[in-house]
Amino acid sequence: MPETFEIFLVAMPGLEVPLLAEAQSVGFTSARIEPGGVAFNGTWHDVWRANLQMRGAGRVLVRFAHFRVTHLAQLDKKARGLDWSAILRADVPVRVEATCRKSKIYHSGAAAQRVETAIAEELGAPVSSDAIVRVLVRIDNDECTVSVDTSGEGLHKRGHKQAVNKAPMRETLAALFLRQCGYEGQEPVVDPMCGSGTFVIEAAEIAVGLPAGRARHFAFEKLAGFDPTRWDNLRSQYKPSSTDLTFYGSDRDAGAIAMSIANAERAGISERTQFSQKPVEALERPDSPTGLVIVNPPYGLRIGDRKKLYPVYGALGQVLQSRFSGWRVGLITADPSLARATGLPFEKPGRTVDNNGIRIALYRTKAL
Repeated sequence: MPETFEIFLVAMPGLEVPLLAEAQSVGFTSARIEPGGVAFNGTWHDVWRANLQMRGAGRVLVRFAHFRVTHLAQLDKKARGLDWSAILRADVPVRVEATCRKSKIYHSGAAAQRVETAIAEELGAPVSSDAIVRVLVRIDNDECTVSVDTSGEGLHKRGHKQAVNKAPMRETLAALFLRQCGYEGQEPVVDPMCGSGTFVIEAAEIAVGLPAGRARHFAFEKLAGFDPTRWDNLRSQYKPSSTDLTFYGSDRDAGAIAMSIANAERAGISERTQFSQKPVEALERPDSPTGLVIVNPPYGLRIGDRKKLYPVYGALGQVLQSRFSGWRVGLITADPSLARATGLPFEKPGRTVDNNGIRIALYRTKAL
């Protein structure tokens, strides 16, 4: 395998632009947008760093083979010709997942089985349906791309969020919404419906420079050529910085506040966060510089729920307009009419994105 190769950062469709901005901000200057994510050429050190540092990427893939294929026998031959030992370890189980689109090979299960057999017979690695290491085979218009998922569990799993509410916002999604709102870690953030504290904790981590993946393991630790010493050295380079800012979360539900406090403590940023139980109507502007209010209210997707939410959104808008002069607002919702019910001067929303099967959009204001 060459020293440099293509690295692909998986994005939530519709959020490729802010993910590109993040990639470039952390030093991946040659990154470019491709459908479904951001790609650039790099080394294994870059793979490790992307997994550790990137806040908005869903996964980090290494694309290590690309070829044209039109039938299963050809796929079998091509797969057996790949240098699997440069990527995989013979003593670590692996699983293969395939997708086929607009191709002569249309049976994804058969395609995955051919590649699994090639790996097992050529490398000797065991195949297991629950293996941490995944090889991804994508056949699109008869063009086959073979990748390895270097992340393992999705990167939204930071390692400290054990308690969640009913409809949690993924950390990766929260990080990109914060970026779209212009947040760079130099202003306070308020979330008046904080749930399990995702936005508040994410904002505080950004402010003190804590790497997103500092508290978890990754699939690349099971790949060929992984050097634990170099990995430990890389992680040790990221030291938290100090900040005078405080990040505020509130929710009318006592259980949500308990979850938020526990999650912040596990994340190591409890000293920079404040959580309190209160309804939106009792929200007060903190004694701090102006900053960002970001909120992910209920969407009211069940029949009858939506009518109950209009007064909630209206109260939120009234509180923010009367008490948060000079602050910017970011609101996430699945219903444009609910956003309008706030009466806030939102700019035109961006593309909708899929959040656990629900199409949501970010609505932003300039300073109120």
